[in-house]
Amino acid sequence: MPAVRLPRRRGVELSLLAVAVLISVYGYVAVGLAKHGAVPRGAGGYGAALAVLAVLAHLAVRWRAPYADPLLLPIAVLLNGLGLVLIYRLDLETPGNPAAPTQMVWSALGVGLFVAVVVLLRDHRTLARYGYVSMAAALVLMAVPIFFPAINGARIWIRLGPLSFQPGEFAKILLAVFFAAYLAANRHALAYTERTLFGRLQLPTGRVLGPILVVWTLSIGVLVLETDLGTSLLFFGVFVVMLYVATGRTGWIVIGLLLAAAGAYGVSTVETHVHSRIDNWLHPFASIAAGQGAGQLAQSLFAFGAGGLLGTGLGRGHSILIGFAVKSDFILATAGEELGLTGLLVLFLLYALLVERGYRAGLAVRDSFGRLLAVGLASILALQVFVIAGGVMDLIPLTGMAMPFLAQGGSSVVTNWIIIALLIRLSDSARRPRPLTAETGEIATVRPVEDDER
Repeated sequence: MPAVRLPRRRGVELSLLAVAVLISVYGYVAVGLAKHGAVPRGAGGYGAALAVLAVLAHLAVRWRAPYADPLLLPIAVLLNGLGLVLIYRLDLETPGNPAAPTQMVWSALGVGLFVAVVVLLRDHRTLARYGYVSMAAALVLMAVPIFFPAINGARIWIRLGPLSFQPGEFAKILLAVFFAAYLAANRHALAYTERTLFGRLQLPTGRVLGPILVVWTLSIGVLVLETDLGTSLLFFGVFVVMLYVATGRTGWIVIGLLLAAAGAYGVSTVETHVHSRIDNWLHPFASIAAGQGAGQLAQSLFAFGAGGLLGTGLGRGHSILIGFAVKSDFILATAGEELGLTGLLVLFLLYALLVERGYRAGLAVRDSFGRLLAVGLASILALQVFVIAGGVMDLIPLTGMAMPFLAQGGSSVVTNWIIIALLIRLSDSARRPRPLTAETGEIATVRPVEDDER
């Protein structure tokens, strides 16, 4: 019987890409008009470069993933474009240290890897064969920065001459692949429970607590050796979310929250860098009261407050007072000041939509590995946004992670483009036509292919 053909919506994707590029160019022009009263000379080149990258990515999707979700790529291009606009705006305050040209190069590399993944990875289930290899590679990447000097109190960078990158950014994708492969193969054993707490809450047996305790130990080790609170929370949080999706047991969520709280409390009492982050979170204006001036977190809160509902306008804020991390950790404060609460809500809605489409692909994909991988990748983006936004808004202790696509950071933007490529591949697999049964003409039910059957 012929297959049920869903609309491919590649034309919708191309139209949305054009809108994303135009919005980004408009932002670039608005910054130039606000600062110099004229259209900046690089506006045409910026728009052309972003458009070329968008078209190349679109052609790769149209060729190799024609049934992919039409919203994933346009949202990524828009966020990347707005990030370049914000970095360019801050470059005008630091003419001796431009970052936007380098960020554009990293964005081009990220799109190049996006194209490579979409074109070369024909079936996402191939990745399940390399679960343990991915885990080993991720552990190596996480351990290497320990042997390099600390930068701003954390050992998360590898610096070789003028080049530097964060291996942990690549490790998060590898760990998501390992978690998905492991949980898909062992979900029945992990779901088996024989204990209850408070009547209805089911907890796993002691025998199957091993994996989560191992991941908890690794996350604590990263936090102690590299003083990297954000990466530890991200790794552990993604694993707990994927574990819950694989088993449906709320006991894993409870245990995960308890272990995360215990680990964070224990490390904060012995690690001065982490303890200072918590002190700044609890007392963001302490330096002002002591007559030492406003610190970074206090300046970030002032920037959000100055933005109000509609913002001061692109190029008209003073978030540069935040200091050295204004283009990376605190770039959201610039968006909050110059775009206001309205602009922040738009950014958060874009992130929410990106995550939602990832979860939608996970619900529709037909194998357990793909389902877990889509959930894990979408959860990486969700947890990053929560941890970073919560830190710069003083809702939780500040971490040193980068806002996806917005913040300065080559490692971050490259890995985020790889995540989008994998979600594109997964959504294409989920939306591909299914054959009809000869007897009823209804869509045939496709049983998921498990790891032990491949």
